[in-house]
Amino acid sequence: MKNKLILAALILLSFLLQCTVLQTFAIGSISANLLVILCVSMGLLRGKKTGMFTGFFCGILVDLFYGPVFGLYALIYMYLGYFSGFGCKIYYDDDMKVPMCFVGIGDLLYNFAVYGLQFLLRGRLGFGTYFLKIMIPELLYTVLLTLLVYKLLYTINYRFMGMRTTKDSDSFWLIK
Repeated sequence: MKNKLILAALILLSFLLQCTVLQTFAIGSISANLLVILCVSMGLLRGKKTGMFTGFFCGILVDLFYGPVFGLYALIYMYLGYFSGFGCKIYYDDDMKVPMCFVGIGDLLYNFAVYGLQFLLRGRLGFGTYFLKIMIPELLYTVLLTLLVYKLLYTINYRFMGMRTTKDSDSFWLIK
């Protein structure tokens, strides 16, 4: 139960920080995507199910406050968390290169999905402009912020949420 409360607090805190503090540091209305970092990190640290549920609830919050279609962001974030959970078994948690690569790939996939589902289906075909002016700067901001945030999430995971007993996808349901 303690793990779920800490995870809920992390989701709320990340959402609030992304909507308030990170918007003040935006350059050209582009800011880092803290929710992608959280979803991918929880998938890498805790497994597929935790990453999936983290992504789902992050996406629900974005859908409630900003989403044009309810469930779109929940689906995108849920897939990001779930697929990053596959990396849970194959890397060491304290290595920074793998989370940075996963977050970079996750942010690119997130932006491709947003472009495809919100712009391309409406007939807006300016992909080059969207790629150079939105996707690349957001990718750089997000990967740089991962350097700071992942270490914090790693510490929270092992100090407050308890160490994983197994490196499988059922770690979300383990009650410590």
